[in-house]
Amino acid sequence: MIALSINGKSYDVDVEDDTPLLWVLRDTIGLTGTKYGCGIAQCGACTVHIDGVATRSCQVPISTIGTQKITTIEALAQNGKLHPVQQAWLDLDVPQCGYCQSGMMMAVVALLKEKPKPTDADIDAAITNICRCGTYQRVRAAIHAAANNA
Repeated sequence: MIALSINGKSYDVDVEDDTPLLWVLRDTIGLTGTKYGCGIAQCGACTVHIDGVATRSCQVPISTIGTQKITTIEALAQNGKLHPVQQAWLDLDVPQCGYCQSGMMMAVVALLKEKPKPTDADIDAAITNICRCGTYQRVRAAIHAAANNA
């Protein structure tokens, strides 16, 4: 059994040590907001926070987590109130298909924690998630809106 702290709750999971965190979240625990995209940590659809750091969960063996705290998209909204990034996403109609958006938002939350007022260069450097629909201009606008409303 492996003990995990996910979104402030404790879980004991019985999986192989090399099982990627993504599959533990989705298949074992049932938190399906984190998406599978490429499986090689390139697209960012599987981004979660591990101790506050945006991490692509498809390449993180569950045995490496230890006592670190995992946060998924399901925990961004608090007490029925959307996170400023989620609200900006809605206000600016960022998603088209929406598949990449949970990972994108998790990456943005981590960026804004580190740089509350990011420049376009900061955004380009930190947000490397891939959006097949190409909503990058709206993503940038939403990041600036979230930064202004946080």
